[in-house]
Amino acid sequence: MRVNRILLSAALVVVALVVQVSVLARLHLPGAVPDLLLLTVLGLAMVYGHVGGALVGFGAGLLADLAPPADHAAGRYALVLCVIGYLAGLVKPENGRLKSATGPMLVVVAAAVGSTLLYAGVGALVGDTAARHVGLPGLLFSAALYDLLLAPFVVPGIMALARRADNDPLAEAGSSAGATDISSGWLSAGTGLRIGGQRNGLRVKAARARTARAGRIKGVKRL
Repeated sequence: MRVNRILLSAALVVVALVVQVSVLARLHLPGAVPDLLLLTVLGLAMVYGHVGGALVGFGAGLLADLAPPADHAAGRYALVLCVIGYLAGLVKPENGRLKSATGPMLVVVAAAVGSTLLYAGVGALVGDTAARHVGLPGLLFSAALYDLLLAPFVVPGIMALARRADNDPLAEAGSSAGATDISSGWLSAGTGLRIGGQRNGLRVKAARARTARAGRIKGVKRL
């Protein structure tokens, strides 16, 4: 991975872990805890691809394994996020832009359910049966629900930052336009509207109107 990718990924992972441990974990919501770290890995994986996603996932998971108040074997969550990051990187948008929220939302739900199942499965192999006592169905439902509600506020912004730091041509064309293209895919889900495309069309029409007006003014002055 490039140096800028490593620095940005490390900063985002640390911030996500601190917020998750110090804020989200203390909300005492029923069921699972909103997994901000998982969403961060998903956002980076959908920009960096499967290799970068696997590396970021492993590093983020290992940091979560070692950070207090971790009560499980080190490497357990690293394995989970490594696999999730690799799989999420395989569905990386070809042109780098999210035109619809359907695909990313499905990725978030699948990642939330898959990470919970994989974490419980690895725990069963090492003798940790905590998931049985808490109730696995409840954990799956709450994990998918919380992550899905949190994703629109996290994933698009992380993808925009990752592309900008990676000197992506899409980001260089205009950071505000890039952010609009990403956010519109989430916010316009189910409406069929392309917010970014509409704004760009209005800008073009306004520019043409100004050009035509300037031409008319020049013609009047010549007369």
